[in-house]
Amino acid sequence: MPEGLINDGLIGATYVVAAVLFNLALGGLSNQEKAKRAIWYGIVGMALAVVATISATGDAASVGQYSLIGLMIVAGGIGGWIVAKRVQMTQMPELVAGFHSLVGLAAVFIGINAHLEMSRALAAKAAGTVGELAGFAATIANKTPIELSILKVELFLGILIGAITFTGSIIAYGKLAGKLSSAALTLPGRHALNLVALIACLVLGYLYLDGAGLWTILAVAVIAGLIGCHLILAIGGADMPVVVSMLNSYSGWAAAAIGFTLGNDLLIVTGALVGSSGAILSYIMCKGMNRSFISVILGGWGGETQSAAAVDGEMIEADAAAVASALQDADRVIIVPGYGMAVAQAQGSVSELTKKLRDQGKTVRFAIHPVAGRLPGHMNVLLAEAKVPYDIVLEMEEINDDFPKTDVVIVIGANDIVNPSAQDDPGSPIAGMPVLEVWKSRQVFVCKRGRGTGYSGIENPLFFKDNTRMFYGDAKASVDALLKELN
Repeated sequence: MPEGLINDGLIGATYVVAAVLFNLALGGLSNQEKAKRAIWYGIVGMALAVVATISATGDAASVGQYSLIGLMIVAGGIGGWIVAKRVQMTQMPELVAGFHSLVGLAAVFIGINAHLEMSRALAAKAAGTVGELAGFAATIANKTPIELSILKVELFLGILIGAITFTGSIIAYGKLAGKLSSAALTLPGRHALNLVALIACLVLGYLYLDGAGLWTILAVAVIAGLIGCHLILAIGGADMPVVVSMLNSYSGWAAAAIGFTLGNDLLIVTGALVGSSGAILSYIMCKGMNRSFISVILGGWGGETQSAAAVDGEMIEADAAAVASALQDADRVIIVPGYGMAVAQAQGSVSELTKKLRDQGKTVRFAIHPVAGRLPGHMNVLLAEAKVPYDIVLEMEEINDDFPKTDVVIVIGANDIVNPSAQDDPGSPIAGMPVLEVWKSRQVFVCKRGRGTGYSGIENPLFFKDNTRMFYGDAKASVDALLKELN
């Protein structure tokens, strides 16, 4: 058997193993107890994929090219290590958005480079110097006219999706990091603008297929980039967790398009896995927030709401001693964590509070909303990191009916996910969104840094209810003060 065929067989087998490991990684990440093992599946799978892809270049790669690849791997590894060490859990959503932008940018660059290689291959074919070509250009030179047309479609789609992902992810990063306003940008006729821009991209794509040249795909990249900016700017802060998941899906499809362009089967499979899983997660989150999936991904199409109702009443403050007294008298306690707990890095203190209350014979559980924090699973990761037992961390649908039987609820740094306006105010921007019905419990204590609104900018009537007391201050400092009172 020829050596090349053996190499192709080994590379193909390695790709299959890597794909299986990626599937195991995705499956394991859905379970807290298996998450660490799942991460290692992903790491090993990616290592195999990189080695196999480099090996697939064969004789086409020179020593200099291998040296450059090795240098890039080392630089990327060091960069990833530094980022992982410096980035806090509270910054994970914007970090993910940043990574998505890199995938989109890669898709754009690879698409443009593939066009240049295609032009070089066609020129060599016309001049009869195909034998001097190597690598990707040599592969293109052997394609039929129909295959070249298909390649052009792949390039167009990769650049279109990649540019939208790149700029959209940058805007999402800005909103999540607080560098841009979380309010939705509602330009007059914004949907018409998006539609016109999309039609312009399709027209340019047709011209490109008709042989118009490089300028068409460059124009597509610019227009698609503007679409990405406008789409995400038009999405409000309350929907940003969905946006992160949605951009994850976009980056997956961009990667799949790159895979088709480069003829890399593993990249196609991996991109499809990421794209489909991100789309499914986005749909599940939209359903959990009573949002239209189509509305969110189109920048709020049909998502206009009436003005929210005014909130009357007074917020009543409580100190650590009052909260401790209520906890001493309680038998059933539910803790609702939110982004404020993450910002204050209070999960360790919350874990200590949980242990102390359970040692006193009290039933303590956690209620997790699907979009608590700014990334799906954000709170679960923090609580797992703080060694909170998995079996007392419950999802919204598992625990929502238990609030009427609960003595004390402690809300730590959450706002929108416990807002009764979602049920009571049809004009609220979060109307219809499923929320944790904490106000049905006997007593609610809200640990909050200040009197401002939540990330989406919506006032919360919960804070003004008769059975609610405001426990102001930094979440960690407040819980530490509470622990002292319980000693």
